[in-house]
Amino acid sequence: MRDLFLLDSDIIFLNHGSFGACPAPVFAVYQEWQRELERRPVEFLGRRSADLLARSRAALGDYLNVPFEDLVYISNTTSGVNVVARSLALQDSDEILTTNHEYGACDNAWEWACKRTGARYIRREFPLPIMPDDEFVEHFWAGVTDQTRVIYISHMTSVTALIFPVEEICRRARERGILTVIDGAHVPGHLPLDLSALGADFYIGNCHKWLCAPKGTAFLYARPQHHAKLDGLVISWGYSAEVVGHTGLDAYTGNTLFTRRHQWQGTRDIAAFLSVPDAINFQTEHDWATVQARCHALARETLETMCSLTGLSPISGESAYGQMVAIPVPASDADALKTALYDTYRIEVPITTFDGQNFVRVSFQAYNTPADAMALVEALTDYFQL
Repeated sequence: MRDLFLLDSDIIFLNHGSFGACPAPVFAVYQEWQRELERRPVEFLGRRSADLLARSRAALGDYLNVPFEDLVYISNTTSGVNVVARSLALQDSDEILTTNHEYGACDNAWEWACKRTGARYIRREFPLPIMPDDEFVEHFWAGVTDQTRVIYISHMTSVTALIFPVEEICRRARERGILTVIDGAHVPGHLPLDLSALGADFYIGNCHKWLCAPKGTAFLYARPQHHAKLDGLVISWGYSAEVVGHTGLDAYTGNTLFTRRHQWQGTRDIAAFLSVPDAINFQTEHDWATVQARCHALARETLETMCSLTGLSPISGESAYGQMVAIPVPASDADALKTALYDTYRIEVPITTFDGQNFVRVSFQAYNTPADAMALVEALTDYFQL
């Protein structure tokens, strides 16, 4: 499937997890939406955009098994976490329980909210190797107190590429009346995702990573009872009590308050949002479950090969990672290693660090081959003189 993507053939691209890669057919649809916008800007944004966005969200809602009215498009997962963190009426006695594996940008959002409200951001420590799911849940839940108001946790972590057992955590939280905010940045298109079954209060996921939509495409899901709590990051016409008669707003009167507040935030290019159904269709047409299984096998084989060469141990069992896996490597300067892999070996792959241990966080996507994996192994063997 390499020819279906626009990636530079001079680079071995093993970093789908950072920003994704959009297939050429989906990118063509994206560009056609942009052209359509430019042909008739007022008609497109002022008269058609609400219906077009609703149709796109309907396709995404079917994919995620939730009503499209409970979804809004945003530009990235960090934005969605900001929406929730800024909107909740936290008090100085409240606690937000999380883990020490969360994405730094989103940690910053919660810490900012805590500084404003006096709430406390509690990181539950999870050392490596990660414990089995049942032990994970018990260890995490031991951090819940009478002051725990919110649980914020990644479905799949960024630095360590680990899958966390969020469904059981959401179930327990519902029983205790604790709000759950799930960071699913790496999940759509990567792992099976049924939001109705998961039962989170808020779920934020990227579409431009593993779902292969154009850049700047993500979603915020909120259960209906929470819609009115969430303020948009931009206060705009969606906050007007009466919008009929203003150019570009008439079509929005049929939308919910939740949709208006987060969807209508001034002039912006919505072409990437409108391309999401085509990204979903692209993966359906190419039997994506088979692609995912093949890529997971590449991840497993590469991890096992490198661990046998370095003598280092994996940080989890096979069920705790997907197409993306964190491979431990010998002690080294992380920046120097990343630079060498790119400059010398022409491999684009991130080096992450957790608790003093460096990892090559390798992502395998449809366009990758066993030869790509072998090139990484050979480069690391050469670099570390294994």
